[in-house]
Amino acid sequence: MDWNKRINAAIDSIENNLESKLDINAAAKSACSSSFHFQRMFNAILGVTPAEYARRRKLSEAAKELTSEKVKVMEVASKYGFESPNAFTRAFRNTFDINPCEARASKAKLPVFSRESCRIDIKGNSTMNYKIIKKPAFEIIGKSKLFDFDKFMKEAPKFWKKYVATKEYESLYSLNNGRCGKVSQAPLMSVYIPDKNGSRSTFTDVLAIENDSDSVISGLESFKIPVATYAEFDCTYNTSAKMNKYIYGEWFSKTGYERDGNKPDIAAYFPVAFRPLKDMRVRWWVPIIESYAA
Repeated sequence: MDWNKRINAAIDSIENNLESKLDINAAAKSACSSSFHFQRMFNAILGVTPAEYARRRKLSEAAKELTSEKVKVMEVASKYGFESPNAFTRAFRNTFDINPCEARASKAKLPVFSRESCRIDIKGNSTMNYKIIKKPAFEIIGKSKLFDFDKFMKEAPKFWKKYVATKEYESLYSLNNGRCGKVSQAPLMSVYIPDKNGSRSTFTDVLAIENDSDSVISGLESFKIPVATYAEFDCTYNTSAKMNKYIYGEWFSKTGYERDGNKPDIAAYFPVAFRPLKDMRVRWWVPIIESYAA
């Protein structure tokens, strides 16, 4: 099944359950994908996370009912799975700039967020340069933070900007003093570890170095990275977000590779002497299964 069909099947799953709490795992299963991979593909292709898509669709359907039928706000809030009328009112106001009661009384014409239909347009067979590499298992040590996928882009930059100004980060960096790890060949990495059981829409983000000693530092954690085959992409720090969107929005669809289960993505950082942060070299490593290649 290609990704057009897979994402559309997931959209069907979400649409058929708008009156229930979003079940990411069920939507991912419809797309024949892990939850982590599905959310990244969905966001890269449609420009919105599955959770935000479901939220907008719920509110759009709720708005139509409020302005065309004689229903109570409490009834609509309950129908579409909001925890309380207050929670529904806040979400409604943030989306439409008007309270539900005002919308119902005035029968205001509100913008509609329609059902999406995925259509990935693959123009030609060209893909950005990449390499297939294999890495043995290795261990990392660093600072971890659990992020909700839907809030990651907003919260993560602020958190890490604050962290790299701390003495704890200085202690982490001093462990290798900028030297590259023996296996990773990188001085510093961001490692994105999916939720193991897939029951939550979260993942662990670790700012880390390769751990080649028995050093223990308060506040830091160690993680084992399993042996894996990766697709490797080169970019800069300034273009890393665009590269990630390309990988999940186009590359997987063009090449036919599948993501290797719940193994982590890795962004390896290579600072350039006397150059600003935006020019720092970045290598994206995305775990893949070779036997699934088209």
